Amino acid sequence: MKRIGVMTSGGDAPGMNAAVRAVVRRGESLGAEVYGITNGYKGLVEGEIHRLTSNDVGGILNRGGTMLFSARYPEFKEKEGQLKGVEQLKKHGIEGVVVIGGDGSFRGAQSLSNHGFPTIGVPGTIDNDIAGTDYTLGFDTTVNTVVEALDRVRDTAGSHGRVLVVEVMGRDAGDIAIWSGLSSGAEAIVIPEKPFDINVIVKNLRDGFAAGKNQGLIVLAEGVMPAAELVRQVQEIDDSFNIREVVLGHIQRGGQPTARDRVLGSLFGARAVELLTEGKTGLCVAVVDEQIATNTFDDIFNKLKHVPRLHLHELNEFLI
Repeated sequence: MKRIGVMTSGGDAPGMNAAVRAVVRRGESLGAEVYGITNGYKGLVEGEIHRLTSNDVGGILNRGGTMLFSARYPEFKEKEGQLKGVEQLKKHGIEGVVVIGGDGSFRGAQSLSNHGFPTIGVPGTIDNDIAGTDYTLGFDTTVNTVVEALDRVRDTAGSHGRVLVVEVMGRDAGDIAIWSGLSSGAEAIVIPEKPFDINVIVKNLRDGFAAGKNQGLIVLAEGVMPAAELVRQVQEIDDSFNIREVVLGHIQRGGQPTARDRVLGSLFGARAVELLTEGKTGLCVAVVDEQIATNTFDDIFNKLKHVPRLHLHELNEFLI
């Protein structure tokens, strides 16, 4: 394989640049030219494709975001858009492509593979919601960013005797909430994967203040409900709490990737290139028990299921 393409798609995640760098440098070490596709599938269809060399990816290892940019492009769900993408790849002489992104990005990658174009996926999403891998690129950095924010709001909550409901990202996955909530000693962690009882949460808050606590922290995954709604539910039962909502928003996406995400991105990117040069397609790289592994796109979408570490959620309930 003489020419390989690389693109980032969907929401940006810390560690994507590390993966791009690894694709370029591992590709060159195997004798391949690497071409960057900017702005995701939109850029692919519009032919935004340019050569990348080792010099181009120097100094990006420690940068958050993605040097290749990203864009939403729902048109790629249709066959017409997919075939336009394949046409552009062939026009530029590209023989295989590495797609770095989450669920939607992988569905696009699977479509390319189904059209006969060699494609390998790299799981890059802060939500950690890709089946078949223990961790995705960006998750570790995001959890550390959220924990730092939770530690800060703890300070102000304690100063005013407040309960704070902090809404974190994760859409339909509670991983960010679980890991950051446990790390921050939250009085409650509310996630999509496990039903919650608002009365139990209120009781725990009451008991905490009765025992001498001067603050309360609830970590809420955005996929359950908005933070303001959970505040309303608490107040409906007990309006004596001095309670506020905090929405961390897109601050969770940015910042320098942690060492773990830099290493993981490097491992993922290099292995993706190796798979292409081995003639493989329709696969996604993964990390399982600290070892780099692979899954097919079909397995990810139809056979495997992402399950958060619910035992960590249960542990937090014992430690309140």
